[in-house]
Amino acid sequence: MLMENSCGKYNRLEMKNVDKNIIDWLEDIIEENNSRIERKEWKSKYNSYVVYDYEPFCTDGFEINLVITSYDVAYLNFIKYLYDEKINTIEYLNSCINV
Repeated sequence: MLMENSCGKYNRLEMKNVDKNIIDWLEDIIEENNSRIERKEWKSKYNSYVVYDYEPFCTDGFEINLVITSYDVAYLNFIKYLYDEKINTIEYLNSCINV
């Protein structure tokens, strides 16, 4: 994930390879935190030239990348924190199942 301030007006957060099972949750979190998705793309894991700005018919073999913007970097930091905590919780629960 990359965070930057472009043109001094908006702050940006780039999220790569977002889990497709929690994308709806993440979009709700983004909207609730005064931020918006500037770009959402599906990029092929096997061919770097194949990039869609819409969900392809078969999403297997694609990663979802987002660019999120906000006036205040604190919102982006909070979104990143919530996402990281959600991923950590999912990984922990999956490890409990596998024991």
